[in-house]
Amino acid sequence: MAADQIHVFIGTKAQYIKTAPLLRLMDEQEIPYRLIDSGQHAEIAGVMRSELNVREPDYSLGGKRDVATIGAAVAWSLALASKLWSGRRIRQEIFGGRGGICVVHGDTPSTLLSSLLAWRAGLRVAHLEAGLRSGSLWHPFPEEIIRIVVMRFADILFAPTQDARDNLAKTRTRGVVVSLPGNTSIEAVSYADVGDERGVGPAVVTMHRVENLKNPQRVSGWVEVVLRIAERGPVVFVMHEPTRLVLEKSDALDRLKAAGVEITELIGHQEFVRMLAAAPLVVIDGGSIQEECGYLGVPTLLWREKTERLHGLGRNVVLSEFDPEVVDAFLANPEAVRQDPQLPDVQPSVEILDALSVHL
Repeated sequence: MAADQIHVFIGTKAQYIKTAPLLRLMDEQEIPYRLIDSGQHAEIAGVMRSELNVREPDYSLGGKRDVATIGAAVAWSLALASKLWSGRRIRQEIFGGRGGICVVHGDTPSTLLSSLLAWRAGLRVAHLEAGLRSGSLWHPFPEEIIRIVVMRFADILFAPTQDARDNLAKTRTRGVVVSLPGNTSIEAVSYADVGDERGVGPAVVTMHRVENLKNPQRVSGWVEVVLRIAERGPVVFVMHEPTRLVLEKSDALDRLKAAGVEITELIGHQEFVRMLAAAPLVVIDGGSIQEECGYLGVPTLLWREKTERLHGLGRNVVLSEFDPEVVDAFLANPEAVRQDPQLPDVQPSVEILDALSVHL
């Protein structure tokens, strides 16, 4: 029988970014592993691998395009779920006929489906970034439900913060909880070499969360905020495909272009981090970007009602709660919340690999 090994099963841009430190470390130490791509972000994944020095996957489940619409997401999910009927087939086809530990990351549909496939094939599951909780099953949706389900499957749970560890302790998970000195995003941000210039670039804005895109009032409010910022100076809007599809249903894109907003598709992570670091202000709704902005100290308006991440809150990250007074105060003087960058000198990937090696 083939020996057990480490399998890493990812598929989104954020998962590549946050898993790259572990993958690079295994390559440096010549530790064999099997890399599996779920295909959720098929187009951008190749760019991420090239930029982050991650090798090509051993197996890919998706096509050549990103899963950008609800219809595409349903079809992609059903295609992956259809493989669950045969554990033997999954183990042979997806995991190369080998057992061991399957590393999954985060709280996306890729996280859930990869956990289910690994479990069905008889592999143990190791969950990176475990323990995040909002306390509401429906906010954020479906992330909170995915976190809970994956927690039940996971044999090893890597908790990057004390809050995450506390959440796992409260739920009495059956898996082994491994405490980390921080999230792997710390290492990923350090790859960008941002330099010392602050506030000299354009403002950076982006929005892509489902709960925002499905709420016309939130979309309209975000567009108005971006237009206000554009009155003062240059703005770059890094646009996800689902956001484009929503904005094209109205005149929002035309209004943004007419105001001089530079619209760009998703870009490489290191370039994006450098843009964030140089921005006079940032308006975002993503949790991973919130972490990065928290490390960089850039003035950040978080376009959400609440967040389960504490990175930057009370310092340089202002939670809007969609409150006009909060938004006005931030836009009136974003420099008031700027902080010096804080990138702890830690390597969570080293501790992750150590734990995986012990359990393997």
